Amino acid sequence: MRRRVRFYEVDGAGIVHFSWFFRYMEEAEYELWRSAGVTVDPRSEIGFPRVATSFEFRRPLRFDDEFEARIQITAIREKTIAYSCTLTLNGETVALGTMTIACVRAIPGQQLRAIPLPTEIVDRVEAVGAQA
Repeated sequence: MRRRVRFYEVDGAGIVHFSWFFRYMEEAEYELWRSAGVTVDPRSEIGFPRVATSFEFRRPLRFDDEFEARIQITAIREKTIAYSCTLTLNGETVALGTMTIACVRAIPGQQLRAIPLPTEIVDRVEAVGAQA
């Protein structure tokens, strides 16, 4: 995914605030799922909360930089998917991230409960993730 840093994502020094890196990773994840033909509907009874995430920062991104976010699936387990994400600027690594999502039953008024990933989602995402 290619993207340009917008004005509202930077601080007074023109540097992207660290919290935006997590959003960039989620945008790349969304594009991966979208390219697999999978839609995450927030009204569905199945949800995918983030259960672990981290970033290692190598250099800053600044206002108007055009960067690339590349996400890859590193593991698919019964109830979780793990990703690694690399953000680059002009071919140089800016940041390295990881994220794990869990599949849960999300029924209003009830506690979230981890459930197995639906086979149709695994098959589609796995096929696209292997090509990424």
